[in-house]
Formats: sequence, structure tokens, C-alpha cells
Amino acid sequence: MSITPETLEIPTTTLRDGTPFPLIGLGTSSLKGVECATAVSDALRLGYRLVDTASQYGNEAAVGEGLRVSGVDRAEVVLTTKVAGGDQGREASREGVLTSLRRLGVEYVDVVLIHWPNPSRGLATDTWRTLLDLRDEGLVRHVGVSNFRPEQIDSLVKETGETPEINQIQLSPALPRQTSVAYHRDHGIVTEAWGPLGGREDLPQQFAIRRVAAKHGVDPARIALRWAIDQDIVVIPKSNDPARRRTNADLAQITLDDEDRALLASLDLGESAAWDSREHEEW
Repeated sequence: MSITPETLEIPTTTLRDGTPFPLIGLGTSSLKGVECATAVSDALRLGYRLVDTASQYGNEAAVGEGLRVSGVDRAEVVLTTKVAGGDQGREASREGVLTSLRRLGVEYVDVVLIHWPNPSRGLATDTWRTLLDLRDEGLVRHVGVSNFRPEQIDSLVKETGETPEINQIQLSPALPRQTSVAYHRDHGIVTEAWGPLGGREDLPQQFAIRRVAAKHGVDPARIALRWAIDQDIVVIPKSNDPARRRTNADLAQITLDDEDRALLASLDLGESAAWDSREHEEW
């Protein structure tokens, strides 16, 4: 069954093979249980078509339930999950993805990412090979990584000849990650931003973004999201507030100009302020 979105028109970018990919999706990292299922269902009914989860979040079953009760055709939804650090390795990652499929209650998942490189384990390349196998078997449609630095992606490509389609990284106007974004563009990788509202960086309280927001008569969150999608960067803001989910995806009337972009550029805290995946690991 397919339903017509109420009013939202989500813009898209394209993956390397030309597949359309929503520029705005729903993040779920802090959502659990009924609250999560309700948020997913409501977001899909509203017009969202990208939902992001991960084995590590402990909410895949709830995300799957939200998808089922939404009434939206499964084929219309881009469902993303991630391989946890403890599931890295040739066989462990296969079992991890198959377990994610069971929890989600789906026959295939649209996107699977390696959640963190976890260099101390030395298993990222083996995990990447398994994701490529699962893609070839039709259990996964698209494969990518998360929190990988350019040199860590280079290592995967050197060993396998296959470049990730997506890299999900910490990114906001306070952390524009210009080197990574430029690398992604050069290699046909879609940049996806986690933390696009910059809460960890106290972005909403900064004078520059508040000034731009006041100029456009919107809140700072919508300015941060507009700034990202203007660069063809996918955003996955998370919220259990229905009104906030709507405003997060309703950005068409906001047009940033050169003065706005110059003010937002002044917020850059530098690469050192982002979590460094050469040292930070998650399991």
C-alpha cells in the first residue's frame, strides 16, 4: 500500500549508480520502543523516505514496526542500518547484518554502513568485503561507511577496488569538514551528516547562526539544515516532536545568500573539534 505524503516534498541527491537518495531523513539514535515506532511511522506518513538506525542503537525492531504500521510501501523507503564495532570481521559482520534484517523484519536493507573504523581491531577491510558480498547477494542494496577519514577509505579501496557509496560523518556549520566533503565529491561518495544541528558544539547558541536565523524568521536548526542540503549533504536530524519533524524537513522557503554563508563559515571550529576515528572507537 502506498500513501501520498501530506505536504512535504523532500529534495534528493543521487548515489553513484544514479539512484535517488533523500537529502533529509529521520535519525533515530536516541529513540526507543513505542516512542521510536511512533516517530518512524509518523515521519513516513508526513513524507520522509529515509530512516537511519544502527545495531548499536538497540531500536531496529521498533524502527521496523514503525515502517510496518506507517502504511507506506516498503519499496518507497530508504532504510539504513550499521554494523556495530563488535560485529566486525568476515563472518561476524554477515551474522550482524542478517540479525539486523530479522530485527527490522525486512527481506533486504537499502543501505548498510560500517559504523566506526575501530582501527585497533584491524577488521574494517574484512567487514567491507562482507558488505560487498551481501550487496551482490541482494540482501543489501547499497554499502558505505560511517566516521571514516579519507585515508581510511583509501585503505578499503586499495584492498578491494570498491569505493563506498556513502560516508556518514559528524558535520554541521560548526564542523563543516571541508577536507572530507571535498574528498567525497572527488570520489563519488555521498556525504551524510550526523549531528547536523550542532548540539554537541552548542551551535544553536552562537551569534552568527542566530543572526542568520532571525533574518529569515526561522530557528537556527532550519538554517543549519538548509546550509547542509545546499551543499548536497544528506541530513538525518532526530526528534520525537511531530512539529519539529515537520519543520526540519520543510526548508524550501529558506534561501541563503552569500552574506549568510560568510557568517556561517565563521563558526568553523576546525577538524580537531570533531571526533577522531583514528582514536575514538565504538563497539
